[in-house]
Amino acid sequence: MSEKLTKLKDVAKQLAKAEILTEALPYLRQYAGCTVVVKYGGSAMGDDDLAQSFAEDIVLLKHVGVNPVVVHGGGPQIGEMLQRLGIETEFVDGLRKTTKEIVDVVEMVLAGRINKQIVTSIQSAGGKAVGLSGKDDCLIEAKKLRRSRRDPGSNIEHVLDLGFVGEPSHINPEILYGLIESDIIPVISPIGIGPKGETYNINADTVAGAIASSMQASRLFLLTDVPGVLDVDGNMITELNLTETKQLIKDGVINGGMIPKVETCVNSVKEGVDAAVIVDGRQKKSILIDMFTDKGFGTLFKKSS
Repeated sequence: MSEKLTKLKDVAKQLAKAEILTEALPYLRQYAGCTVVVKYGGSAMGDDDLAQSFAEDIVLLKHVGVNPVVVHGGGPQIGEMLQRLGIETEFVDGLRKTTKEIVDVVEMVLAGRINKQIVTSIQSAGGKAVGLSGKDDCLIEAKKLRRSRRDPGSNIEHVLDLGFVGEPSHINPEILYGLIESDIIPVISPIGIGPKGETYNINADTVAGAIASSMQASRLFLLTDVPGVLDVDGNMITELNLTETKQLIKDGVINGGMIPKVETCVNSVKEGVDAAVIVDGRQKKSILIDMFTDKGFGTLFKKSS
């Protein structure tokens, strides 16, 4: 009886796997040959188990005919290195003031250690990957980020000097197309190059959105440390159009650090990306669940109907 029960359980497992493949088939057809840009960072990048799972998922996407492009962050690792080197750092409105000394460390950590770790993980999972920074082949042309702050007492607006903090001015994706045609997964660190050859530190979400827009990607995924956008009761909102998103920001439902992530999603959709998704990177297989099942995962942003 025990042996028969074991066989029945094995059959049930195999049937469940077959059902999953059947459910995924329409989505595999839909996304075949499409480009997907994934911003990778947060807890997903800091946990070895999650990092391995992420690499396996990216390789799986490539093997089923999807073209993944990975853009990674590395704020905590930069902070750790600056502390080890005894270099003081300051944040203004959530952005790290970046001196020439600090931007050299940022480039070393992002384009060096972190980028190569991700490349190695993808290759260990059976894929082919090449690490790039935005300076390679002038992939990310950048300009100095301009921010201002209004003094509540005098009502005078002050321009903030954040040093070598930049934003993309133009993306040249030709090198990415070449790698994709060679079945290679690009892994990009968010370092940009200025008009005089300056090195700029750029927010990874912003870079991922700009690259997704330039490539007219089918999906932009922002991996975060939250399930997605939450409503006033703390429940996750599974889908938003641009009109609804604007109203939620106005009402203060979307606030704080979620606003720039949401704005990245909105801007990318406005500029031609089919849809953008804020996904919980702490959950294994979150990208695969969102793309290849009926359930979806995270908060999906699409154009207003």
